[in-house]
Amino acid sequence: MPETLTIIIYILLIILIIVAICIGIKLIATLQKVDILLDDVTAKVKTLDRVFELVDTVNDKVAIIGDTVIGFVSGAVKRVFKDKKKRKKIEEEDEDE
Repeated sequence: MPETLTIIIYILLIILIIVAICIGIKLIATLQKVDILLDDVTAKVKTLDRVFELVDTVNDKVAIIGDTVIGFVSGAVKRVFKDKKKRKKIEEEDEDE
């Protein structure tokens, strides 16, 4: 009886080792596919990085142009109101005389 139990255990261990080897081979194949997929995703992300750099550069240039335009408009408005204040002072001085 103990001899048959030992033989059964050895047979089950051999089957277990064969199954583990098969699973290991399938895992290696799966990891190779995942590696290829990650390389593809990395290449696509690098392409998107270039697009985002371009968008960032364009955004910076538009911001600089916008700041320049706003500075010009605000300067013009200041000059207009400054001229009105000067005219009012001159008119008040003329009225006082």
